[in-house]
Order: sequence, then structure tokens, then C-alpha cells
Amino acid sequence: MNKKISGYYFITDANLTQKSVFDDVVCALNAGVGIIQYREKNRSTRMMYEEANRLRKIIRNALFIINDRVDICLAVDADGVHVGSEDLPVSIVRKIIGQQKIIGATVHSVEEAIEAEKNSADYVAVSPIYFTGTKPDARLPVGIRVLSDVKRVVSVPVVAIGGITIENAPDIIKAGADAVCAISAVLCADNISAEIEKFQKLFI
Repeated sequence: MNKKISGYYFITDANLTQKSVFDDVVCALNAGVGIIQYREKNRSTRMMYEEANRLRKIIRNALFIINDRVDICLAVDADGVHVGSEDLPVSIVRKIIGQQKIIGATVHSVEEAIEAEKNSADYVAVSPIYFTGTKPDARLPVGIRVLSDVKRVVSVPVVAIGGITIENAPDIIKAGADAVCAISAVLCADNISAEIEKFQKLFI
């Protein structure tokens, strides 16, 4: 990977945006975010491609990751793809996208994290740490303990996601998270850039 995965990890959500996905991404970039994931599941393939392609043109100094869709990742030449436990296996994704692109994998246990790293995931996202309203089909929270245990057994960066706020983020970082994602806390804020900067400062 050319860029380090750390600090605030930005994920788009058209259902929460107060303006547009593009405005939100610009705010994130202005706040110094180093990784942005395009995650819009309720889109046609064509619309995903068009939005992702437009985002690709404005995301130059940060990693650009596509959620789930390997085809969209390749079509817009994104930096990588993020897959969940119900998506294609990491090992298969690696065969498709090659060695140069990034693969992130959502994990819910130490065992899943070990398996993901073994299959060449470049980072793992432990989820959900706490209850989250952003993802209705999310599993029960795994808690900080699992996050800490995962950090101890893998050598790749560990991202924490799910129910994270500026209030509980310090404990999550202390438990070992290299990056955190707080979708609702940021996208529902009056000033997205300012809210992200609060999270970024926790890593200094």
C-alpha cells in the first residue's frame, strides 16, 4: 500500500447526507481524510459506476475504496475494494484484482481476522463495535475486547466501525484501532469537516 490506513476512515451514505455524496467527500478530503469508501447499496450498477467514476476524479490524495463491488473497483480504477462476510472470499477477490490493489475485509471475530489476513487482506474492519443504526442488518456488537484481541493477532491495520462517537472513540483507539469510522456522528453533524477533524486529533 502506498498510503497508510490510519485516522478517520470515511464511508459515504446517501441516506444520511444533508447535501450530496460528492459534497460530503469534498468535506472529508478538506479535513485530511486518508481513505474514503464508496458504499451505496441502493443504486443500479450504472449509477454506481457513474458516481464512483466521478469520485475517482476528485479523490487524488487519499485511498479510494469501493464497497463490495469488484467490478466497479476495476471499472473506475479505484485503489481497492472492501468485502464483507457475505461477499466474494478475499482469496478470490485477490485473484481478480491482482496484487497492486487494496483489499479490506469486515470481520466479526479473531478467527475471521486471522483468516482474512492469511488470504491477503490488506486491512480488517472489526464490526460492529457497538449497536449501529446505519446498517440495519448488522450483527450484534462485538465490543472493544474483540477489537483488542484482533489487534494482537494480526499485523495488518485494524479499522473499528459501528456505533462509534467522539465520546467513545478514545477508548476504541486505546484498544488498538488504527482507524475509526463514525458514519452517523459525522454525516449528521452541522459541519462535517469540523467533526472529522475532532476524530483526526485523537490520533495525534
